[in-house]
Amino acid sequence: MKQAPSWNKVVEAFQGNPDVVFGDVVLSKNQVRTIHGESQNAGAGGWPTVRHFNKATGYGGKAYEQKTKTAMCDELGPNTDYMQQLVEEAAGTSLCNAKEPGAGCTEKQTTFIEKWGSKGEAELLKQLERLSGMVEKDGSSMKPEAFAWAKQRLSIFKQLTKKDEL
Repeated sequence: MKQAPSWNKVVEAFQGNPDVVFGDVVLSKNQVRTIHGESQNAGAGGWPTVRHFNKATGYGGKAYEQKTKTAMCDELGPNTDYMQQLVEEAAGTSLCNAKEPGAGCTEKQTTFIEKWGSKGEAELLKQLERLSGMVEKDGSSMKPEAFAWAKQRLSIFKQLTKKDEL
């Protein structure tokens, strides 16, 4: 399985992230065809079948939408970052650590953190609430890139407003 190294890398990278939980079903051993009456369409569109589940998708989940014309096993393989992009987009999270902006952050995210990192808690909470409202509406009026960026900013605001525990 060409995408297994990417899958394993992403699972390890997001370990401990409260926004993400991973599951791996081997259909030859576990014939999961429905969840709460919702068809999982296992194998529909080819193999591997990669689905994500969140509040918006419900129990039926949503299949991975290819970004290129290459075979899905190559697209999600070890020579690309599409597996990480899938997790970040579906979960509305990021590997970017707002407390350590160099750790997993893009240049755009780092610039955003530099701008907002010194703001007061009231202003951060206001922005957190505003972005939460935008994302909750499913971003139906936004282009996919803008929606993904809104979710990344939301993740950063959540980190900036989270109190450090002793």
